[in-house]
Amino acid sequence: MNTCPPFSVDTFLPFMPDVGKCERSLHELNLMWRMIESSAKMNCPAEAKAILPAMAATRAGFTELEDELVESLTREKMGNVMAELATKAQYVIDIVVRNLYERTADVGFLATDREVCAFVAGQTDDADAMRLRLRAYRSKYTVYDEIILLDLHGNVLVQIDDTTPLEGSHDPLIAATLASDSWVETFRHSDLRPAKREALIYSRRVCHPDNGAVVGLLCLCFAFEEEMAGIFRTHRDQSERSNMVLLDADNRVLASADPLWMPRGAKVPVNREGCPTLLIFGGRQYLVRTATSEGYQGYPGPAGWQGQVMIPLDVAFGSIDSTVLANLAPEWADGLLSHARSFCPPLFEIMGAAEMIRRVVWNGQVLTAGRGGDMVRLKAILEQISETGARSNALFAQSIRDMFETVLASRLRDGEFVSHLLVDLLDRNLYERANDCRWWALSPELRTLLAGDVPDRRARMERILGYINSLYTVYTTIFVYDRNGMVVAASNGNEAATIDSATLQQVLALRSEQDYYVTPFESSALYGGEPTYVYHAAMRDPANPNEVTGGIGIVFNARTEFDAMLRGALSGREEVQAFFIDRDATIVASTDASRPIGATLDIDPAMLDLGSGASGSCVLTHDDHYAVMGCTVSHGYREFKVSDGYRADVIAVVIESFGLVRETASGGRKTVALLESDATSTGSDEFATFFIDGALFAIDAEQVCEALPASKVASITMGAAAERVGILELDSGAVAHDFVWVFDLGALISGKPTQVDTSTQVVVVRHGEHAVGLMVSELHGVAKFDAAQIIPTPLASMGNGMLVKQVIMANEGALLVQVVDTGYLFGMLKNPENVRPAELAEEAECA
Repeated sequence: MNTCPPFSVDTFLPFMPDVGKCERSLHELNLMWRMIESSAKMNCPAEAKAILPAMAATRAGFTELEDELVESLTREKMGNVMAELATKAQYVIDIVVRNLYERTADVGFLATDREVCAFVAGQTDDADAMRLRLRAYRSKYTVYDEIILLDLHGNVLVQIDDTTPLEGSHDPLIAATLASDSWVETFRHSDLRPAKREALIYSRRVCHPDNGAVVGLLCLCFAFEEEMAGIFRTHRDQSERSNMVLLDADNRVLASADPLWMPRGAKVPVNREGCPTLLIFGGRQYLVRTATSEGYQGYPGPAGWQGQVMIPLDVAFGSIDSTVLANLAPEWADGLLSHARSFCPPLFEIMGAAEMIRRVVWNGQVLTAGRGGDMVRLKAILEQISETGARSNALFAQSIRDMFETVLASRLRDGEFVSHLLVDLLDRNLYERANDCRWWALSPELRTLLAGDVPDRRARMERILGYINSLYTVYTTIFVYDRNGMVVAASNGNEAATIDSATLQQVLALRSEQDYYVTPFESSALYGGEPTYVYHAAMRDPANPNEVTGGIGIVFNARTEFDAMLRGALSGREEVQAFFIDRDATIVASTDASRPIGATLDIDPAMLDLGSGASGSCVLTHDDHYAVMGCTVSHGYREFKVSDGYRADVIAVVIESFGLVRETASGGRKTVALLESDATSTGSDEFATFFIDGALFAIDAEQVCEALPASKVASITMGAAAERVGILELDSGAVAHDFVWVFDLGALISGKPTQVDTSTQVVVVRHGEHAVGLMVSELHGVAKFDAAQIIPTPLASMGNGMLVKQVIMANEGALLVQVVDTGYLFGMLKNPENVRPAELAEEAECA
């Protein structure tokens, strides 16, 4: 149920100067059309009778546009801003939840570490050795700034942070943890971290290694401020017009990208429904988008936490400095514009309005063609129409360009942001994998079992590995192998696997416990023959740490995890595809079933050469669709892929498709220069001109009745030739029939059907007592030409079987205009059904 208040254009219009300018221009032009219509009615009502309905329609259209178009433009700009805020707000909370999920697994594993359990139980008492072990853990998992072991009474047994020495704690989390058989999550001030305003602590009870009695607890303290600062630094709006915040269940700020702007603890308004409405904070008006998490791997995240992005109203709709259109091939831009109805309805409305004005002016020019005397006064009116029409066209052309630029720039920017989000998710996830394999390689139990001939060795190791795998569900299996590469135990019970010699040599050569090895992304028998990453760390003899006795490997569930990342970032948008690829454009993960893992993605080589962490975007054709693409190269996370010596660049690619590529497109036709015509010449013939597939054609203006939009054609399937596309009801009564058949003139001339878009028109042509409608790509104008400018085509003398027998040498011969022979045309269409469709009108209406 939509609970959003009604949308108010007047509220937002003052902050959208481009839309306000458009509104004022529409109002001025509306007044001009009203004045012209009134002048025609007063000065030449008889002569203007035929054109008055079109003028009235234009005036009414402008009145409607003043309201509907301005509202559509306002809504479109609002929608773009709110969508961008929503994407970023969702990212804030999702990345936090994914990160904290790993903490719940970590505390569950470390609290069952046998050395930790033995120390807390009092079986060992070397606090320095335990401190070194915990610091070794922290050196792998650098997201923690403190690790503490406590006894049942809250006394601190050991901690790793020397800057805040503790003797004990009275924090209620101690009792809660000792009473729970799972992890406990705490976020507030705690005497365990006295120097911090709030601490995020994951705790779990520790049990006796032999009898299972509860003997104390483990606390992992997450570096919350540092983590949030990294998120904000990487993903906040670089222009700093907006602010990212993390909120608690009471809508109070837990972390802020700009604490001076929105401090911690401040209560802010929220907008979970995404309503396009204004909210007040600190006496300033904001657009706000709030997002909650759906959880990750069954972990819901801290109760009530929310991601939010806020942008002040006065800077929300600033102009985008973009040169996208200037760098586009005209045919590409025109083709994409033909799909405006689907990807930007307000843009489609502007284009339709522009065509309406052009048609009114064209019809007026046709009406007075070849007439003098009684049409002098009307021609004066038409000159005003032409002038006002030119101003209208200029307004709409600029509005179309501005909105098109805004839409494209917004989609390109969104593609880059989502791709940036994807590689960040990937690097953060794989960072944890590198940590896990190194830490588990230090497990005293696993090391002891691997180094010695211990009874039930496999079963004991598999119990440990199975428990670990139950906590870390992103792996399909965790396994231990000896120096010969033979797997001695696996969490999935696989007994037959062996490690390839190349990988084994890499693992045996690892110098320290901080080092690890990752196999290239390729098919692995350990993953059912599918490609994945396998993370390895060396295991060493407990008695001689310099001697490598084998290794531990963890098989990442790449297909499932990568697919979840890609699809989660796309939020169900079917028109968008996402990929992870390597530097060779080999697909690592894909949401496109036609481009599976291992295939090569066709991509601009420049995108493959982007530097680490760099982003790029471009327009392209993809699967015969117009599309935009955003790319970002992985940049690592903390020390992972940054300073640990491991490099395996992955590029996230996001492609949004808009519509099928058009073989021809309307916009490019408008680049044709105006026809040079001497309006005062008395010995000239007037021709109505129009485009067919980019070429300029003409028909004697005296044979043309009017032009009507192709959208009014009613299709009829009655076994007729493909060129006959339907029938059209006439508006003006300029011919004796209420309906005419409509033929595709492009198909008649070249055999190539005309692609219908907002520019497509039907020109009604009269020949004797008959009339037909001719579908053309776009109207052009009406011009006079001297007889000397009209010459026969080279093949005209060979017979009458041609639709075009003459061409006009326009603009001093710089432009050729093909003249359609209406006599021959009607001869082609001499079937009575083709020229007398009135009797079929009723059937057409039913159809």
